[in-house]
This record gives sequence, structure tokens and C-alpha cells, in this order.
Amino acid sequence: MTKLEMTEEILSAKKEKALSWEEVAKAVGLSAVFLSSTSLGMNSLEKPYADKLCELLGLPQSIATLLQEPPYKKWDQTIPTDPLIYRLYEVVGVYGETVKEIVHEKFGDGIMSAIDFSLDIDKETHPSGDRVVITLNGKYLPYKSW
Repeated sequence: MTKLEMTEEILSAKKEKALSWEEVAKAVGLSAVFLSSTSLGMNSLEKPYADKLCELLGLPQSIATLLQEPPYKKWDQTIPTDPLIYRLYEVVGVYGETVKEIVHEKFGDGIMSAIDFSLDIDKETHPSGDRVVITLNGKYLPYKSW
């Protein structure tokens, strides 16, 4: 079984059981964002979480085993066409250099970790229309001289 086939099985079982990512994550004991990412093949799970996910969704042990394998993190390098993903791509294109400037100004020459990292997605009610609130929280890693 490939990671893509694994993902298809997980998404199918989640849909069949009519569960949200928040409900699945609460039952498994992880964040919805991280659990979704692992289910989509972009991160791995520790055995207890993989087993809980598969038990909840009624999936075979082979999927729990595959969930524990380190992923090969590669994605399509073309400009995305899905409107939501494209807008995130656009945000980085428009504001990426600004973020870099401000981070360097506040922290110095370095990067934000995507390993020691969390991502939260929230909904904020607003009079002019609901707002999507995305919080990226990564450890600052300075470049070193040697």
C-alpha cells in the first residue's frame, strides 16, 4: 500500500463515519491540524496514535504501520489551482519577503522551524463576514558562524 492509498482509505473511513477532523483528533489525542497532515501523508504518527486512529476508523493494522513510517515530503512544484491553497501561495508570494524582513529585524539572521512547530486554524466571527485565523508558531533557529 502506498501513502496515497493510505490517505484515500483514511479519508473514506472518516467520511463514512461522518466525523470531523476535530472529532477524530480529540479521540486520538492530537491536534486536528497535525492529525490531518499525517493522514494526508506529510508527517508520521507514533504507534499509540496510529493504532487509536485506525481503531476509531475501523482501518487495518497495515495502515497503522504505514502511518508510522517517515514520509517523503515532496509536493507538486507548480502553482496550485485550488482556490484556498492558491490564496496561501499568494500570501507567501506577496508577504513572504516582508515576513523575512520583520523576522530578521526582530530575531537576526535565521529561520522559523517547521519541525518544532505548531499550526492552528480558527474561525472568528466578524460583522463583515467570518474570518479565517491561521497561526504559525515555530521555534526561531539562528544561523551560526563557524
